[in-house]
Amino acid sequence: MTSDTYNVFYGTIVHSISINQLEIVSNSLIVVDNDKGVIISFEREVNDVENFLEKLDRPYKLFRLTPEQFLFPGLVDTHAHAPQYLFAGSGMDLQLLDWLNTYVFRAESSFKSSQVAKDAYTKVVSRFLRNGTTTCSWFATIHLEACKILVDTIQRLGQRAYVGKVNMDQNSPDFYIEASAQASLDDTRAFIEYTLEKQDQQKLITPVVTPRFAITCSSELMQGLGKLAQEYKLPIQTHLCENQNEIEFTCSLFPKSKNYTSIYADHGLLGDKSYMAHCVYMTDEEIDMLAEYNTGISHCANSNFSLHSGVCDVRRFLNKGVKVGLGTDVAGGFAPSMLDAIRSSFFASKCTLMAHRDRKEEYEHLGTAELVYLATLGGARVLGLQETIGNFAVGKAFDALVVDLNSENGSSVDLMGHETPLQKVEKFLFNGNDQSLAHVFVQGRRVAGSASSLE
Repeated sequence: MTSDTYNVFYGTIVHSISINQLEIVSNSLIVVDNDKGVIISFEREVNDVENFLEKLDRPYKLFRLTPEQFLFPGLVDTHAHAPQYLFAGSGMDLQLLDWLNTYVFRAESSFKSSQVAKDAYTKVVSRFLRNGTTTCSWFATIHLEACKILVDTIQRLGQRAYVGKVNMDQNSPDFYIEASAQASLDDTRAFIEYTLEKQDQQKLITPVVTPRFAITCSSELMQGLGKLAQEYKLPIQTHLCENQNEIEFTCSLFPKSKNYTSIYADHGLLGDKSYMAHCVYMTDEEIDMLAEYNTGISHCANSNFSLHSGVCDVRRFLNKGVKVGLGTDVAGGFAPSMLDAIRSSFFASKCTLMAHRDRKEEYEHLGTAELVYLATLGGARVLGLQETIGNFAVGKAFDALVVDLNSENGSSVDLMGHETPLQKVEKFLFNGNDQSLAHVFVQGRRVAGSASSLE
């Protein structure tokens, strides 16, 4: 059904222009084409609203934001495991490899049941939307039917998403492993075809090639996945250099490759559509490789802390021009919220600063502008969606949050009346929650929000 009308939002608008430039403008207008869900006009400092509206060529509905509200870009989660939401918030007593064997593989194996998949995926996608994650890059499981259910669920609930069927044909438990490299590739092709057939004009859901990590993938499988990604022109997501024991074991499996990053390059899995989660322990040479291949990273600070993997120094990647976004990494990260990812990234940056300070070295921690960028436009760049989402540039999709800091409406933020616009944004970033999000939009469609309706 089409809607030959506009939605017009008037008030304070916040978004990233670049990694160091956060634009906060008051008395501004955004006009959204409800048929296409895209922004057709962004006018700053509009004093005569009625005069502007008279010039519109279609019927419209005006939404005036209050002084406690502002428009903010939808949050972009570049790394999350949908099935692991089963145990999110628990099981953080072990390091990565033991954690996988003790908790993860058993939980994910239960998704051989379609009913488990239907129940869990509805809950996790709904929760992420309520938390303002308008775009997410999901790992699913090895089960083809459950992966299809995740795609169907995302489409029904209206999120923008990259979805990957996980690939595992070695070094995995007997109850959770694919029969062979060819069987894994066949199911992956079937999943890709299914997801592409489900795409509509807006292409909200994209299949992503998803080798779990090199430990669980044979050379035959990784090479085949690289060819599939090339054939269908698809993105690739996986894990890289998360934990020191993982790195040592991985490199022992592939002795012909120079280092962990080279393993993926040698198998055709590095490129400008690839992105790697974690990247905690990277040599300068490996970071240079990512920059050379234009491969992005997903910084998952909560998970890095929770599984005591380490602290990723994001500044090393930014200084070399590597694309960086943020990820919740549920359930390695316990919180299904990108606001938590922002806060965890802030703390990781402060930890890095303190380590440099103790060595009497200069270091600049991540500031507010950078954190907003990494959670929105930076994540969009990692996913190759920077021309579609990430800020409010004209022509982009209207993926947006109406942030409401009025505590009388249930917000967890208390405003004292003296705050500057920047302070309101910072209070949202560090004290806000899902109750601070009155409305959540994807491609112009309201998909969640704490307010009872859009009025």
